[in-house]
Amino acid sequence: MSHTSPATYLVWSIMSCLLGGFLLFHLWKFDRFKCLRWNNGPYAGAFKRLMTYTYLLSVPCIMAYAIGFATIKYKEGLVDIPGHGIVPKPWQMWSQSHQDAIFPLYLLFTIAWALEMVTHLEELCFWLFLVNSGSVRQDWFRSLYFKTWIGGSLIAIAYMPLVTIFTRTDPLKCEAFTFLAGSLGSLSLTLWFVPILWTFPSFLETLKRNSVDVRTIVRLTTFHELNCLRVFFRLVFVLPLLVLAVDGIRPHQHVNETMFWTEFLTSIAAVGCIISSGITLVIFFPRSFEGEMQSRNATREKSQSRFGAPAHARRNSDLSDRESSPSPSPSTYKRPASAMYSAASEAHSPLHEYPPLESAEQPLKAGLDVPSGPKAVFSPNRRAASGVVIQGSVRLTERALNAHDQRMSNVHPFVHNFTSPIDLMNGAQQTQWYVKRQYGPRVVV
Repeated sequence: MSHTSPATYLVWSIMSCLLGGFLLFHLWKFDRFKCLRWNNGPYAGAFKRLMTYTYLLSVPCIMAYAIGFATIKYKEGLVDIPGHGIVPKPWQMWSQSHQDAIFPLYLLFTIAWALEMVTHLEELCFWLFLVNSGSVRQDWFRSLYFKTWIGGSLIAIAYMPLVTIFTRTDPLKCEAFTFLAGSLGSLSLTLWFVPILWTFPSFLETLKRNSVDVRTIVRLTTFHELNCLRVFFRLVFVLPLLVLAVDGIRPHQHVNETMFWTEFLTSIAAVGCIISSGITLVIFFPRSFEGEMQSRNATREKSQSRFGAPAHARRNSDLSDRESSPSPSPSTYKRPASAMYSAASEAHSPLHEYPPLESAEQPLKAGLDVPSGPKAVFSPNRRAASGVVIQGSVRLTERALNAHDQRMSNVHPFVHNFTSPIDLMNGAQQTQWYVKRQYGPRVVV
């Protein structure tokens, strides 16, 4: 785009700055920038760190590329060339310092594009793994999809900068081949997403038939819609640059010599690039508005108690919050029927949390391994005064029921624990029961 008008780079600069502002706002609302720490969360391994920093580094690279070229183009301005009229000043007529800045700026753009291809390839391989895994307890980090992502990422990181380096002697040729290499790579990844989007609704129906948690279904449905939008905007970003690249490597250039089509295609590509990157940010770091509201209420109650707010004021605030928040309907929550569970016992049996407190535990003999399952609430058979026998029942706590469903489910454990394509457990997710003993905990799988 070194032959385009300064307004083209101004559009790229404005859009990239908007993306940077949205990045800061979203990460602050997400977890107050805690996701940027090296050790963040129980599963902040090398994979999550790599994916987090890979995406976050691509945004400032795009901003530096756009702002740098916009500054150069406006400083150089326009020039009147006989036979061509008033056109942007060609790069051969720029000052030496501006000519020296062409290659570093193109290299930054190439690195940003390579990093984005790494993130999109990871999502492509992850969704293929998730859709095709079924009930097989296969580890993502030992699967063929993960190895494919590693190989494809190394190729993208290597070949994109090399194309720019080998063609740096001619800025117009460097720009054309850089756009061609990046457009072909991104277009292939985008087209591979189409079969996943096509089969994903049937995958969601399979999860509903297996009685997967409603929250998980809602999250996956949201990500499916976001991926549909991102695929569209990725095409908006890739196809215009592909047209400019193919026309640029030809001996007779028709599109690049027309100012309208050059500025129109480059501006449309900026919109597609920034919006698709913003959607990637939302997918990688999904906000939980329910958790944010609970945290906000907890902070408010803590501040009220710190400053000595009256007790009746806090009670009134709690009552108003409960009245304003909608209560879930019993008909909206369904659980698969089982002979072990009975709703009739809810009226006369207490609910105990699993695992039990230390005060409620029975001491175990040292050296005796006793596997412990979900904590159950038993209601024995009772004989009424009339002589009628009332059958008892067994009921599990909600936490134990969820753990039981995950162990007996026909879908992959990643589905039950899914929050983000980069927030994954290391290894197969198997529910473990902890048996407490007098000398310490012991894990029994």
